[in-house]
Amino acid sequence: MKVTVERAQLLKSLGHVHRVVERRNTIPVLGNVLVRAESTRLSLKATDLDLEVTETLAAESGTGGSTTVPAHMFYDIVRKLPDGAQIVLEADGDRSVMAIRAGRSRFTLQTLPESDFPDLAAGEMKHSFTLAAADLNRLIDRTQFAISTEETRYYLNGIYLHAAGAAGQATLRAVATDGHRLAQVDLPLPEGAAGMPGVIVPRKTVGEVQRLIEDNEAEIRIELSQGKIRFTIGSVVLTSKLIDGTFPDYGRVIPQNNDKELVVDKKDFEAAVDRVSTISSERGRAVKLALSAGKLVLSVTNPDSGSATEELEVEYASDALDIGFNSRYLLDIAAQIKGEVAVLRLADPGSPTLVQDKNSKDALYVLMPMRV
Repeated sequence: MKVTVERAQLLKSLGHVHRVVERRNTIPVLGNVLVRAESTRLSLKATDLDLEVTETLAAESGTGGSTTVPAHMFYDIVRKLPDGAQIVLEADGDRSVMAIRAGRSRFTLQTLPESDFPDLAAGEMKHSFTLAAADLNRLIDRTQFAISTEETRYYLNGIYLHAAGAAGQATLRAVATDGHRLAQVDLPLPEGAAGMPGVIVPRKTVGEVQRLIEDNEAEIRIELSQGKIRFTIGSVVLTSKLIDGTFPDYGRVIPQNNDKELVVDKKDFEAAVDRVSTISSERGRAVKLALSAGKLVLSVTNPDSGSATEELEVEYASDALDIGFNSRYLLDIAAQIKGEVAVLRLADPGSPTLVQDKNSKDALYVLMPMRV
């Protein structure tokens, strides 16, 4: 194999694929990236057995061929080569090394044969549709924070993507929950998505997809089957296993009859919660909301360090209510409200609270209270 490629392009492509590779691997070849040259293309592929990323870029190929080299070292070498360099990659099948040449620099890397490299056989993807990058970004952005990190409840370690709603109002819905808070975002159902199975996209996959979106105007092709999902973003193809589990019936935790409505300026509320929570302990993080007609008093009491209170003028006309929340969770949800006004619908100190943007009903958040 002998191929010449432009440094900036190679660096960008390696940047996309090498992130998938775990730093520590019990299987040596999983620390490598597969490099394959054919005619005027060079393709790079990396995998961790659950997730696979492939990218194809233009190159001048002398002779075709393929090999695998240590991913992070290859990336670091290319990163440190000078801008504008033409890089020559040369591998000899008889010797287990690949040479990297650019100007006066020369490196040789130990290789492992392509035959050792695993393939994430995707099989047939029966459902496919396209989404604008901005829409996919929004689905991920507004739900990702609520993904559970608790490995025992593995079926919550991702975003549940499914078709929801009735025919006239059919939506593509993303839901994430960790048992303390829940985020739900809807988009109009794209053509081709009707009848798709409900799938749980793992946390790592969601993060990688988001990093690969560099142009919000781009169209992203999504294909899925019962066990796998594939995203095609320009010249990058990401294929991932799905979480094999059943997502809970989240509809049961979304309150329907919360009759106490609090309307508050989102920026003022967020800043006030942030200020008073400075006092809260790492372990407790509880902030108390004391509601009365037209007034909200936020307070935090920490026996080890002191207390803080702040008063806000709000729209609230129901019975007085004291309720507590984890301040970090409250701030996470406030950060997702893109409009100027947030609406909190409450019931009592022990029941979940519903949070929405006053002017946008395509997203809703549920937050469980804390004892204060």
